[in-house]
Formats: sequence, C-alpha cells, structure tokens
Amino acid sequence: MTSVLLFAALAACGGAGGERGSEGMAGAGAQRGSRSPGPASATRVPGVGDRMQRRIPVASRQAVVVYGDGKDSAGATVVLYAKRGPNWERVRGWPGHNGKKGWTAEHRAGDNRSPVGVFTLTDAGGVLADPGTRLPYTRSASFAAPRWWAKSHWHDFDYVIAIDYNRVKGAPPDDPTRPEGEERGGGIWLHMDHGSGTSACVSVSRAAMEHLLRMLDPDEHPVVVMGDRAALKE
Repeated sequence: MTSVLLFAALAACGGAGGERGSEGMAGAGAQRGSRSPGPASATRVPGVGDRMQRRIPVASRQAVVVYGDGKDSAGATVVLYAKRGPNWERVRGWPGHNGKKGWTAEHRAGDNRSPVGVFTLTDAGGVLADPGTRLPYTRSASFAAPRWWAKSHWHDFDYVIAIDYNRVKGAPPDDPTRPEGEERGGGIWLHMDHGSGTSACVSVSRAAMEHLLRMLDPDEHPVVVMGDRAALKE
C-alpha cells in the first residue's frame, strides 16, 4: 500500500516511461543566472497581466514567477521577486523546465502539461537534510525517485517545494490526498532539474532550489505565478 501511495504522489513528476532527460545532462546550464522580463523593480510583477495579477493575494510579498517559453514548450525562466514597499523587486533568476508538453489552464492527470495559475507555497521536503528553510520541511527517503527511472532523474526530489495545486496545505509534499479528485492530477512540485521537461512540475538547479528554500518565508505568504508568457500577460 505504501508503494502505491508513493507512486501516486510522484506521478506528476515522472513515472514509468515518463521523463527521459539525457543521462549526464541533468541541470545542464542551470548554474547560469538569467534575465527577467521588464525592470528590476515595479509596482506590478513584470510580465504578468491584470487577470493573473489580481490572483496574487494582497498579503503575498514573495513571488516565484515561472515564465514558460511557449504554450507547447518545456523550457522556462524562473524568477524570484520580493515586494518591498509598493514595488516588486527581482531577487534572482534561473533557467528551468516545466511540463514536457507545455502548459494548460485545465490540467488533468497524465497530460504532461503544467497548470497555469497562481498557487501558494506552504510546504517543502526532500531526500536531503533541511538546508535552512523557514517552510515546514519533511525529510524522508520516501521522496527518492524510483531506481527504474533514468539515472538522470535520481536526484530530482533531493529538494522539493510543494505547489499548492489540488493538495492539502500543511501536509508533506508527498501526501497523496487530492481534494478536487484524482483526475485533476496533483503532486506538482518545484524540484531539482534533470535537463529536460517534466510531467507537470517545475524544475531548476540544485543551487536554485537551495536559494529558494532559504529565501521563502511563510510570513511573506509566498506564491508561484506560472504559465507560458502569453497566458501570464492576460
């Protein structure tokens, strides 16, 4: 029963016949910094239109923005912004990946597309020890990717941050509960990159994950704003 629940929790991020990055290419180029769209400081999150902007909670003062390269693209740029006074200021950015088939506003289990939207970030965990996060952190070997996955994926879940899509806030990231039903998918995380698209998660380098884990603060009500660039501008 435990193995079934673990498989369900990891299904959105991989699985049999799922992600297959080139072995030895995990996180290729992921140590590079990257530019964010727009100015370094603005009263609005750069590249985010009215509809998505309104979905950011008033109390949120940290936003991880995932700028997907295109609706059907697996490439993305991930930028951390912090709100200081009335302005959103760019903290740091990284190259990353999203669902291997791109993005969707109506995510379904197994569609290999990441959900477009604004979601809170409340819980973290992974195989490795807590690197110093203020988020609740669950360390467990149960996060380890199955060894029948490609070797390039074995460290994907050394660090994860749960994206609060169809999950119970406050539960460990690998909790299998799906409040909106199994067909809506779940187990969507920020996690470590393996050099290619995911099954629905967002991936960045280890250095990026460590930075996000150390920076994100529950008192700042962090969110992730994610989608292809066209959808984000709506």
